[in-house]
Amino acid sequence: MSNTVVEINNLVKRYKELIALDNFSLKIKEGEVFGLLGPNGSGKTTTINCMLSILSYDKGEIKLFGEKMTPNRRDIKARIGIVSQNVAVFDELTVYENIEYFCGLYIKDKQVRKKCVEEAIDFVGLQDFKKFYPKKLSGGLLRRLNIACGIAHKPELIIFDEPTVAVDPQSRNRILEGIEELNKKGATIIYTSHYMEEVEQLCNHILIMDKGKKIAEGTSDELKGMIKNTESVVVNVRHLKEGVIEDIKKLHHVYDVKYMNNILTIKCSGGKHNITHVAEYFEKENIDYNRIYSELPTLNDVFLEITGKELRDKE
Repeated sequence: MSNTVVEINNLVKRYKELIALDNFSLKIKEGEVFGLLGPNGSGKTTTINCMLSILSYDKGEIKLFGEKMTPNRRDIKARIGIVSQNVAVFDELTVYENIEYFCGLYIKDKQVRKKCVEEAIDFVGLQDFKKFYPKKLSGGLLRRLNIACGIAHKPELIIFDEPTVAVDPQSRNRILEGIEELNKKGATIIYTSHYMEEVEQLCNHILIMDKGKKIAEGTSDELKGMIKNTESVVVNVRHLKEGVIEDIKKLHHVYDVKYMNNILTIKCSGGKHNITHVAEYFEKENIDYNRIYSELPTLNDVFLEITGKELRDKE
């Protein structure tokens, strides 16, 4: 059985009247890419800051690598890498100097540190930018520098907090491929993002939290099985005669029908032949259509159904 890298039990964090974490628990196994999801204000950042002993908390227990985490556990912190959402580097230092500085917080031996810095630069593809200052870097290159600073000391647990925000597609792919490579090399990853397709691509276990509580947890497929919508049948059709929508609503497993801009969307819960039933209905009624296809739910559908669609203030 895999070792447990992170174990949080019944964590409570209050800000006066606000309960930011309400008996929140999670467990992350060694080698997992663990997706921590939630709307703005759900408690993700608070959870991470408590886990790192940056924030104190009111009740509960946090163990990292099987040991209780406290603010003075430098030995545990040396095994953790943090890639924050906001790029955290020094403008007055070059790319190389920045990475060496952050690596030097944990690795004192100069030769070992030099090797680690060079490997981190190679890993994120910044070989041609060693002497550049951050202000001369594009947004994508800055993100890569941020990652190099967080991983140069070869941590066993790496926290990526929205690492692809506002980067170009090429840098985004490079970052995602890098995270997968780190995991293959043995790192346990905690990944937060609002890009659901990234989470679906990377994470083998996902927890959705809201209002400081865990509301759903499992693999991507397990989470999709928790929601009402198991399939959407989409039909491109120009003209619908009166009564068609009401007839389709009566089909087995159909629970919602919408028609907008010549697109008929039929949401189904359960059933294996929903698209066949819809096509048979159209044929029987002699209704012409351009295209019919089936869409399975995405992680984004799960997220919206579980947490709601209203906008949230930032965390």
